[in-house]
Amino acid sequence: MMQDALVPNLTRRLSQPRWLTNTTLIFFASLFIALLAQVRVELGFTPIPITGQTFAVMLVGAAFGARRAAASVGLYLVEGALGAPVFAGGTGGMAVLLGPTGGYLAGFVVAVMVIGYLAERGLDRSWWPAVLAFAVGDVIIFSFGVPWLAVFIGSQGALAAGLWPFIPGEVVKIVLAAALLPSAWWLVRKING
Repeated sequence: MMQDALVPNLTRRLSQPRWLTNTTLIFFASLFIALLAQVRVELGFTPIPITGQTFAVMLVGAAFGARRAAASVGLYLVEGALGAPVFAGGTGGMAVLLGPTGGYLAGFVVAVMVIGYLAERGLDRSWWPAVLAFAVGDVIIFSFGVPWLAVFIGSQGALAAGLWPFIPGEVVKIVLAAALLPSAWWLVRKING
Protein backbone atom coordinates (compact mmCIF):
# COMPACT_ATOMS: atom_id res chain seq x y z
CA MET A 1 0.00 0.00 0.00
CA MET A 2 1.40 3.33 -1.06
CA GLN A 3 0.77 5.21 2.15
CA ASP A 4 2.46 2.54 4.27
CA ALA A 5 5.50 2.83 2.02
CA LEU A 6 5.52 6.63 2.28
CA VAL A 7 4.30 7.58 5.80
CA PRO A 8 7.28 6.28 7.84
CA ASN A 9 9.72 8.16 5.64
CA LEU A 10 7.63 11.36 5.70
CA THR A 11 7.21 11.10 9.46
CA ARG A 12 10.97 10.78 9.90
CA ARG A 13 11.80 13.59 7.46
CA LEU A 14 9.24 15.98 8.97
CA SER A 15 10.12 15.03 12.57
CA GLN A 16 6.50 14.70 13.55
CA PRO A 17 4.36 11.96 15.10
CA ARG A 18 2.94 9.32 12.75
CA TRP A 19 -0.65 10.18 13.76
CA LEU A 20 -0.09 13.76 12.58
CA THR A 21 1.23 12.58 9.23
CA ASN A 22 -1.77 10.26 8.81
CA THR A 23 -4.24 12.96 9.85
CA THR A 24 -2.70 15.43 7.42
CA LEU A 25 -2.84 12.93 4.56
CA ILE A 26 -6.47 12.03 5.35
CA PHE A 27 -7.39 15.73 5.38
CA PHE A 28 -5.70 16.35 2.03
CA ALA A 29 -7.34 13.24 0.55
CA SER A 30 -10.76 14.64 1.54
CA LEU A 31 -9.82 17.90 -0.21
CA PHE A 32 -8.68 15.93 -3.28
CA ILE A 33 -12.10 14.28 -3.49
CA ALA A 34 -13.78 17.68 -3.01
CA LEU A 35 -11.63 19.20 -5.76
CA LEU A 36 -12.47 16.44 -8.24
CA ALA A 37 -16.16 16.77 -7.31
CA GLN A 38 -16.00 20.19 -8.97
CA VAL A 39 -14.94 18.59 -12.26
CA ARG A 40 -18.42 17.90 -13.53
CA VAL A 41 -20.63 17.71 -16.56
CA GLU A 42 -24.38 18.14 -16.29
CA LEU A 43 -26.29 15.83 -18.64
CA GLY A 44 -29.59 17.70 -18.39
CA PHE A 45 -31.87 14.65 -18.34
CA THR A 46 -30.64 13.36 -14.97
CA PRO A 47 -30.09 14.88 -11.53
CA ILE A 48 -26.77 12.99 -11.37
CA PRO A 49 -23.79 14.85 -12.86
CA ILE A 50 -20.69 13.21 -14.25
CA THR A 51 -17.89 14.14 -11.83
CA GLY A 52 -14.32 13.25 -10.95
CA GLN A 53 -15.38 11.96 -7.52
CA THR A 54 -15.32 8.27 -8.45
CA PHE A 55 -11.84 8.73 -9.95
CA ALA A 56 -10.69 10.32 -6.67
CA VAL A 57 -12.29 7.53 -4.62
CA MET A 58 -10.43 4.92 -6.66
CA LEU A 59 -7.06 6.61 -6.19
CA VAL A 60 -7.58 7.31 -2.48
CA GLY A 61 -8.59 3.69 -1.88
CA ALA A 62 -5.55 2.33 -3.70
CA ALA A 63 -3.14 4.75 -2.04
CA PHE A 64 -4.45 4.67 1.52
CA GLY A 65 -5.88 1.23 2.18
CA ALA A 66 -9.26 0.42 3.71
CA ARG A 67 -9.17 2.26 7.05
CA ARG A 68 -7.37 5.43 6.02
CA ALA A 69 -9.35 5.73 2.80
CA ALA A 70 -12.62 5.25 4.66
CA ALA A 71 -11.53 7.97 7.09
CA SER A 72 -10.80 10.26 4.14
CA VAL A 73 -14.19 9.68 2.52
CA GLY A 74 -15.90 9.90 5.91
CA LEU A 75 -14.26 13.26 6.54
CA TYR A 76 -15.32 14.42 3.07
CA LEU A 77 -18.94 13.46 3.79
CA VAL A 78 -18.87 15.16 7.20
CA GLU A 79 -17.46 18.32 5.62
CA GLY A 80 -20.30 18.26 3.11
CA ALA A 81 -22.96 17.43 5.69
CA LEU A 82 -21.84 20.43 7.74
CA GLY A 83 -22.42 22.66 4.72
CA ALA A 84 -18.95 23.03 3.26
CA PRO A 85 -19.23 23.39 -0.52
CA VAL A 86 -17.39 20.12 -1.25
CA PHE A 87 -20.01 18.17 -3.20
CA ALA A 88 -20.52 18.46 -6.97
CA GLY A 89 -21.24 21.99 -8.09
CA GLY A 90 -19.92 23.51 -4.87
CA THR A 91 -22.91 22.29 -2.88
CA GLY A 92 -23.06 21.06 0.68
CA GLY A 93 -25.52 20.27 3.43
CA MET A 94 -27.70 17.39 4.52
CA ALA A 95 -30.11 18.01 1.64
CA VAL A 96 -27.44 16.76 -0.78
CA LEU A 97 -26.81 13.62 1.28
CA LEU A 98 -30.54 12.92 1.45
CA GLY A 99 -31.21 13.91 -2.16
CA PRO A 100 -30.93 11.94 -5.42
CA THR A 101 -27.11 11.73 -5.28
CA GLY A 102 -27.01 10.55 -1.65
CA GLY A 103 -26.80 6.86 -2.49
CA TYR A 104 -23.73 7.39 -4.64
CA LEU A 105 -22.08 9.36 -1.84
CA ALA A 106 -22.86 6.61 0.69
CA GLY A 107 -21.51 4.05 -1.77
CA PHE A 108 -18.16 5.89 -1.78
CA VAL A 109 -17.50 4.73 1.79
CA VAL A 110 -18.03 1.04 1.06
CA ALA A 111 -16.29 1.22 -2.32
CA VAL A 112 -13.19 2.91 -0.95
CA MET A 113 -12.95 0.33 1.83
CA VAL A 114 -13.15 -2.54 -0.66
CA ILE A 115 -10.66 -0.91 -3.04
CA GLY A 116 -8.37 -0.23 -0.08
CA TYR A 117 -8.71 -3.81 1.14
CA LEU A 118 -7.81 -5.12 -2.31
CA ALA A 119 -4.87 -2.71 -2.50
CA GLU A 120 -3.63 -3.97 0.86
CA ARG A 121 -3.48 -7.41 -0.78
CA GLY A 122 -1.37 -6.12 -3.68
CA LEU A 123 -3.98 -5.45 -6.34
CA ASP A 124 -2.67 -1.90 -6.72
CA ARG A 125 0.78 -3.00 -7.93
CA SER A 126 -0.03 -3.66 -11.58
CA TRP A 127 -2.51 -2.53 -14.19
CA TRP A 128 -4.91 -5.44 -14.68
CA PRO A 129 -5.51 -6.23 -10.96
CA ALA A 130 -6.00 -2.50 -10.32
CA VAL A 131 -8.60 -2.35 -13.10
CA LEU A 132 -10.41 -5.24 -11.43
CA ALA A 133 -10.30 -3.56 -7.98
CA PHE A 134 -11.55 -0.26 -9.39
CA ALA A 135 -14.33 -1.98 -11.36
CA VAL A 136 -15.50 -3.71 -8.17
CA GLY A 137 -15.50 -0.34 -6.40
CA ASP A 138 -17.52 1.22 -9.20
CA VAL A 139 -20.11 -1.58 -9.08
CA ILE A 140 -20.47 -0.93 -5.35
CA ILE A 141 -20.98 2.81 -5.86
CA PHE A 142 -23.70 2.23 -8.46
CA SER A 143 -25.33 -0.53 -6.39
CA PHE A 144 -25.87 2.07 -3.66
CA GLY A 145 -26.62 5.01 -5.96
CA VAL A 146 -29.12 3.58 -8.43
CA PRO A 147 -31.56 2.12 -5.85
CA TRP A 148 -31.46 5.37 -3.87
CA LEU A 149 -32.09 7.37 -7.05
CA ALA A 150 -35.02 5.02 -7.79
CA VAL A 151 -36.73 6.33 -4.64
CA PHE A 152 -36.91 9.71 -6.37
CA ILE A 153 -37.57 8.79 -10.01
CA GLY A 154 -38.59 5.11 -10.13
CA SER A 155 -36.54 2.04 -10.99
CA GLN A 156 -36.79 2.32 -14.80
CA GLY A 157 -35.84 5.97 -14.67
CA ALA A 158 -32.99 5.27 -12.25
CA LEU A 159 -31.27 2.91 -14.69
CA ALA A 160 -31.73 5.34 -17.59
CA ALA A 161 -30.66 8.40 -15.60
CA GLY A 162 -28.27 6.93 -13.04
CA LEU A 163 -26.39 4.03 -14.62
CA TRP A 164 -26.35 3.60 -18.41
CA PRO A 165 -25.07 7.08 -19.35
CA PHE A 166 -22.20 6.79 -16.86
CA ILE A 167 -20.69 3.48 -17.97
CA PRO A 168 -18.40 4.85 -20.75
CA GLY A 169 -17.00 7.56 -18.47
CA GLU A 170 -16.46 5.11 -15.63
CA VAL A 171 -14.53 2.80 -17.95
CA VAL A 172 -12.26 5.72 -18.86
CA LYS A 173 -11.78 6.64 -15.17
CA ILE A 174 -10.96 3.04 -14.24
CA VAL A 175 -8.39 2.69 -17.02
CA LEU A 176 -6.83 6.08 -16.27
CA ALA A 177 -6.62 5.42 -12.51
CA ALA A 178 -5.04 2.01 -13.11
CA ALA A 179 -2.57 3.57 -15.56
CA LEU A 180 -1.50 6.15 -12.96
CA LEU A 181 -0.66 3.59 -10.27
CA PRO A 182 2.71 2.40 -11.65
CA SER A 183 3.86 6.02 -11.89
CA ALA A 184 2.71 6.66 -8.33
CA TRP A 185 4.60 3.60 -7.07
CA TRP A 186 7.70 4.77 -8.97
CA LEU A 187 7.41 8.16 -7.23
CA VAL A 188 7.04 6.53 -3.79
CA ARG A 189 10.16 4.42 -4.40
CA LYS A 190 12.03 7.54 -5.56
CA ILE A 191 11.00 9.50 -2.43
CA ASN A 192 11.95 6.61 -0.17
CA GLY A 193 15.31 6.27 -1.89
